[in-house]
Amino acid sequence: MPQIPPPAPGTGSATGPGPAPYSPPARTADAAENPGGRQARAGRSRRWVGALALAVPLAITPAAATQAAPTNSTPTTPTATTPTTPTTPGTPTPRDATQLYVAPWGDDSWPGSLAKPFATPARAQQAVRALTGRMASDVVVNLRAGTYRLDRPLTLSGAAGDGGRDGHRVVYQAYGYGGADREQVTLSGGRSVTGWRSAAGGVWRADVGDLETRQLFVGGKRAARAALGAGLPGKVTRTATGYVTDSTAPQSWQRPQDVEFVYTFDTAYSEGRCGVAGIAGDARRTTITMDQPCFRRATELYDSISEEGPGMIDPTGVENSASFLRKPGSWYLDRSNPGHHVLSYLPRTGERGAPSDVVAPVLERLVDGTGTAQQPLRDVSLRGLTFSHTTWLGPDRPEGFPHVIGDWYYVGDDPVEQEVRTVPGGVTFRGAAGVTVEGSRFTRLGTQALALTEGTYDSTVRGNVIDDVSAGGIHIEPGGAEPAGARGTRVENNWVHHVGLDYRGSWGILLDQPKGALVAHNQVNDVPYSGIAFLNAGGDATTARGTQVLDNRVFRTNTALIDGGGIYSNGPQGPSFADGARVAGNVVHGVTNPAAGQPEYPPYAIYTDDGGDHITVTRNVVYQNQRSLGGVAPRRVRFTGNFWDDTQVVWWGEAKEVEISGNTKLSATDPERACRANTTCAAIEAGAGLTAEWRSLLTTR
Repeated sequence: MPQIPPPAPGTGSATGPGPAPYSPPARTADAAENPGGRQARAGRSRRWVGALALAVPLAITPAAATQAAPTNSTPTTPTATTPTTPTTPGTPTPRDATQLYVAPWGDDSWPGSLAKPFATPARAQQAVRALTGRMASDVVVNLRAGTYRLDRPLTLSGAAGDGGRDGHRVVYQAYGYGGADREQVTLSGGRSVTGWRSAAGGVWRADVGDLETRQLFVGGKRAARAALGAGLPGKVTRTATGYVTDSTAPQSWQRPQDVEFVYTFDTAYSEGRCGVAGIAGDARRTTITMDQPCFRRATELYDSISEEGPGMIDPTGVENSASFLRKPGSWYLDRSNPGHHVLSYLPRTGERGAPSDVVAPVLERLVDGTGTAQQPLRDVSLRGLTFSHTTWLGPDRPEGFPHVIGDWYYVGDDPVEQEVRTVPGGVTFRGAAGVTVEGSRFTRLGTQALALTEGTYDSTVRGNVIDDVSAGGIHIEPGGAEPAGARGTRVENNWVHHVGLDYRGSWGILLDQPKGALVAHNQVNDVPYSGIAFLNAGGDATTARGTQVLDNRVFRTNTALIDGGGIYSNGPQGPSFADGARVAGNVVHGVTNPAAGQPEYPPYAIYTDDGGDHITVTRNVVYQNQRSLGGVAPRRVRFTGNFWDDTQVVWWGEAKEVEISGNTKLSATDPERACRANTTCAAIEAGAGLTAEWRSLLTTR
């Protein structure tokens, strides 16, 4: 990936008029069709924005509309380390709703009443389908307290009758949701690991059969995969098939085919992963052969998008061998004997005796809702639930994880076209309408948390806590044409923090080509890449419009990768200012990263990238960041009425028709005190983040 070159002329002041736009690149990313786009990027190596050609079909096959008999969960009672669902105001259940009940002590042969509940969510789903043909009221499935260990996802289908109709909804919720007696309910895709035996070096081992996972949780805490703690040793030379090093140390690594290399482009926006196929050598050197097609794709990708930087780099991290099992709290899964895998764990300091409360995630998704444009999955609500323990095995395959940006990774054979897929969401809705996810907790996940994609619209994500997640937090990617009168998705009053723990190019909240979306009163903090992002990569003024990013509190973003921001956008955002994007009332601070090196480099608190067009940035409070504002060739962007402690603006490439006026400079030594002394600034600060009724989410642990 590129090292960022010195800025092109156009660095201006945040208190006076500045430069601005260009014509955004076509979705095809063909330079011949867009001669200005490549030049306008001024060597910023942003080719990924040209065409993120998603390799996921919109159509859902009829087979996806069926589900096998309900044997998909084993309910258990909560333990001391069971994650808690946030206490929230919630939406009360309508009095006339049809009520079904599920409990750990229930029985699937029972009628699903309060006195005789079902035992599994899948059995309740069958009962729901029998009721949705004709609906005179909402159908509410109440789950009693406990952990429901699923052996397959709860698969919801529009064609199979899993959604609401005629203005009524299907609701899956914790018992008592919306009241003081709401119970703690967890849907888990994990498997308990027991039967530990002690081994040499303080390591504990357990036989786990055919277990496959990339995450492990011990005592409710995420354990780390065994890692070398550094890059490839010795003097390293890259070859067409891998590497040669003058160090012989890799020849001693056990099970080299399990080893995975990490490529962190900390001065850019990518962190890829590729596996090792084999290691050979002699007393003078070691030859490392990499998995294909991952290594070829990664090399082509990073060399292609790095117009002026180093291209493909040497690995910055080495993981996943028993030889690296040295740090307390780390683990390794030995798969050398098919069907008889062995899990090893080196306890943390202070842990005594055999490991307890050990959970290995095995499912990729917990809830998988699907519909089509002709028959969407409609009006489904998930309320007051905790979703835990997913894993995604994609990087283990020969295709690996040639990461592009965010939660997208490269799967094609054309590094310019960049055909991509996304890391899956633990809870996913595709081809759905009117989905509500409210008052829930997403934690201890090896995937993204929540994904609403492929034609999902008119949905609400409200009052959730998302933390301890391997990839991104909330991924909104409507895709395709929405019906006339469709309302954009609302993302409001959520707390997203400590996400992207394994895939560190991840965002907190993403909207891709949104139309009429609202992102309001969220708190996003401690994320490795950008906090809130709204994109129109390769699109035009018709493919995104009317996005509002209002009254959010964003801080400590870009802790791993610099080329992003607290609030990040790219591409045109509508045909006019009236129908464009509005960024207002947000408080953004602590967006810094030492890897930036130079003061003009990102991350920026508010970043209008790659031809940002028709964006209004007003009444925001921005302080103690690497830089307040920056971007690539913005066009028709207004920065007015903001409060910030840094008046320098960095434009990469030519900026046109940018208005920077009526802003107030805060004291650089104590901007918070200066803000409190200004009535308007203090009101913005007080109004940002979760509203009063949802602020109790911030006490969730």
